[in-house]
Amino acid sequence: MSKQLRSAARRRAVPATVGSLLALSLLTAPSADAQPAGARQTAGAQQAGGGLPSRAVPRSRPMTVAEARTDAYLRSLRSRPVPLRGFFVSLPKGGDLHNHLSGAVSTEYLIELAVEGGLCVETATLTAVAPPCGPGTRPAADARTDRAFHEALVRAWSMEDFPPGGNGHDHFFDTFGKFGEVTWRHRGKLLAQVADHVAGQNQFYLETMVTPASDGAKQLAAEVGWDSDLAALHRKLVTGGKLDKVVAAARREADDGDAEFRATERCGTRHARPGCRLTVRWAAQASRGSAPERVFTQLALGMRLAERDPRFVAVNLVQPEDGDVALRDYSLQMRMVRYLRGQYPKAHVTLHAGELWPGLVKPKDLRFHIQEAVDVARTERVGHGVDLVHEDGWQSTARTMAARQVAVEVPFTSNAQILGVKGADHPFTTYRRYGVPIVLATDDPGVSRIDISHEYQYAATTYGLSYAELKDLARASLQYAFLPGASLWQGNPTTAGYRVVSACRGERPGLPVRTPACQRLLFRSPRAELEWRQEAAFAVFERTHTRAVR
Repeated sequence: MSKQLRSAARRRAVPATVGSLLALSLLTAPSADAQPAGARQTAGAQQAGGGLPSRAVPRSRPMTVAEARTDAYLRSLRSRPVPLRGFFVSLPKGGDLHNHLSGAVSTEYLIELAVEGGLCVETATLTAVAPPCGPGTRPAADARTDRAFHEALVRAWSMEDFPPGGNGHDHFFDTFGKFGEVTWRHRGKLLAQVADHVAGQNQFYLETMVTPASDGAKQLAAEVGWDSDLAALHRKLVTGGKLDKVVAAARREADDGDAEFRATERCGTRHARPGCRLTVRWAAQASRGSAPERVFTQLALGMRLAERDPRFVAVNLVQPEDGDVALRDYSLQMRMVRYLRGQYPKAHVTLHAGELWPGLVKPKDLRFHIQEAVDVARTERVGHGVDLVHEDGWQSTARTMAARQVAVEVPFTSNAQILGVKGADHPFTTYRRYGVPIVLATDDPGVSRIDISHEYQYAATTYGLSYAELKDLARASLQYAFLPGASLWQGNPTTAGYRVVSACRGERPGLPVRTPACQRLLFRSPRAELEWRQEAAFAVFERTHTRAVR
């Protein structure tokens, strides 16, 4: 594909702004009370073609009295934007499992950090650079007094006011280079701002992506070079403790970030901020657009970290999936992950896969990315997964994901902003009909100018979801998190429903009871403990909204 054709294709794949997306979804939303929970199907599934399972998944389930009244209250708000927004902000929403720390920070806070750090801004590109401010730059501090300059930075560093018909894909990814000089300096402060926001969204858990010991990994990769024999390459990395030295540097980096976070949040004091209560874990990024030896080194580092430091849980591949190197090396990178999974079996894997769309790449590149992430790399979750129905044998891939409970992380707004994919074109309903677990996520909420409440509201209004379905989506975000310990739920909750394990089961079906056996489960399992906290929050939420319809 020529550069001109690719650019034209990307311009076609740009959605409306976030505000107009939400307005459109509210105007065109199907009725939420047309059918029981789980029984509705949108045009997206109908357009997916043949090969659908014989039984609709997820199965509809009866709602409790409190759920039904809360659902009725939700439906009563559809023409009242302000209380509708309030409903989704206060809705307990589990965890955010697909979140890039640098892209999650609000743009205004990034500008403030640039000012505090004495950084400069290139006037031509609006890119933050280190001081001193020479020709062609101006102090970032000017943003405090020059409103036009501040607004220009917000637009350059985010999707704010991005024009319809513009190249959303390129602008989205270009923002990271523009504010990159800011984000590498203060990981703890960045996390504090994001954690406070996540806690304020009534969430209990965050998995956020960072690049650990970036310079050390880069130097080690250059030192060992490339070897197509992955076992030999891995031996070169670990011989003489070379990789362990980078792991140690990454852990010191995390220690420094933790200390800065706790100081910023005033954790352990009477004035502790909300983020102190949030459970946070890190996922280590590898840059898929880099040379093979660097990608392999970053993956090995991340997986070794995940086995040695409980703060780190997983690895992921980041950067545009449609980049030239990313496309060229995609299958190789899947083999890298598969090999390293054998070396580090305790490390988790979640992969950006299928963040593609017709016109953005050649047809041959749409045929296998999700399938190889699932079958070759054996990923436990898939990020985005947008091009599912354009892959060869996609029905088989969907069935495999359902059988192995490989969840798909769905950030609706970034899919729309980057790829122009929304509504019936998005495979959300297709995944649901095949029984693939779905978790809603934000991706880069600072860049996108949204929050997780917006994503839940979009899902509800666009796909006509009931309160019970929203509740189960929130439950899924903890069920499929990389948390240790047993679950509060038994079996495969995506296809069989969220049924409480016997230790916590009472007389009323589906409602957990804190028996002595359940108490032991909660004490031993961080996963079950967070799931219990969410159920308690649901009980309060439903009581509040049950009163609202009496």
